[in-house]
Amino acid sequence: MIVPQWAAARRLLVVRLDNLGDVLVTTPAIHALRRALPAAHIALLASATGAQAGRLNPDLDETIVYEAPWMDPWQTLLQDSAREERTIARLREGAFDAAVIFTSFRQSPLPSAYLCYLANIPLRLAASIDGPGSLLTSRHKHPTAPMHETERGLDLVAAVGIAPAERDLVLAVPTSSRRAVEDGGWWVADGPRVVVHPGCTMPARTYPWEGFAAVIERLVRDLGASVVVTGTESERELVERVVATVPAEMRDRVRAGAGELAFAEFCALIEAADLTVTNNTGPMHVAAAVKTPVVALFAWTNPPEQWGPWMVPHRLLNHDVPCKLCYARVCPYTHDCLRLVTPEQVVAAGAELLAAAPAPPRPALSRAAR
Repeated sequence: MIVPQWAAARRLLVVRLDNLGDVLVTTPAIHALRRALPAAHIALLASATGAQAGRLNPDLDETIVYEAPWMDPWQTLLQDSAREERTIARLREGAFDAAVIFTSFRQSPLPSAYLCYLANIPLRLAASIDGPGSLLTSRHKHPTAPMHETERGLDLVAAVGIAPAERDLVLAVPTSSRRAVEDGGWWVADGPRVVVHPGCTMPARTYPWEGFAAVIERLVRDLGASVVVTGTESERELVERVVATVPAEMRDRVRAGAGELAFAEFCALIEAADLTVTNNTGPMHVAAAVKTPVVALFAWTNPPEQWGPWMVPHRLLNHDVPCKLCYARVCPYTHDCLRLVTPEQVVAAGAELLAAAPAPPRPALSRAAR
């Protein structure tokens, strides 16, 4: 049974301030909120990166972008009290009745709780092991046993009586984006369609670029794949370097796509693929959301049981190391947890996933289409 004060909420703020994948793994909890409070206005407060997923979530009525200084691992935000005051004023204008603050198990919710406190949001729920004082009106403590971040979000909303609904990640790819990908000639050859995403914002979670080039070579040679190599605009040089390293005689089956797709079209591309190969980063969770099998080069920086692909066929690849669960942004050693994963292992994992879920029949590409 929903706690009465929460059942009466009509304007609800959901706070998830880190990255794209973090917002995606929170979507089952957001869906539970929508099912429990169907008439409520639900807004998401998220970073610019995370807000991309919010805009493709039908459970949300509004997405508000905020770059929080406590979610700035590279310390690129300038100190700007006026920016913080504008955000507080924006939230105050929203006249929210309640806020649910989602964080990972290594983050404190208290800065976000203070933001909501200053915005006069009367109900504030979060999980906290720190003493929150009056910053939280509902303080939750998760079980001590490890749990996936998706389960962590569901456990948080259950603290105020909101039961889980469907447990799948929520990402609604627009029909127009699907059509744009279909008409865009992204698949330049017949065969299994594979998206390879070599980039990541954290170097410690990034498989060597030379390894990705070798993986693409073997995907083409051994599996006859048509490969799209994706990335953000800032990763264009990386993507072009990876593609240029693929043997010239194979490049007619490979297309570089850094910075060429809007986010919704990027999601449509992954949805249209038969397989995604990526690091532990946002596209891994996009693949999980659209149910495309994924090979995840998953560094031992984070626990796989907490951050692995959710409810999608997948393979997690890494090499066991004594320094695992380091939570490092940059590896201080030789990056063996990923460097020692061979391209052959990656392609073998992909072949297993493709064999378990074969590509649907498709018309052969004409020479003009190629």
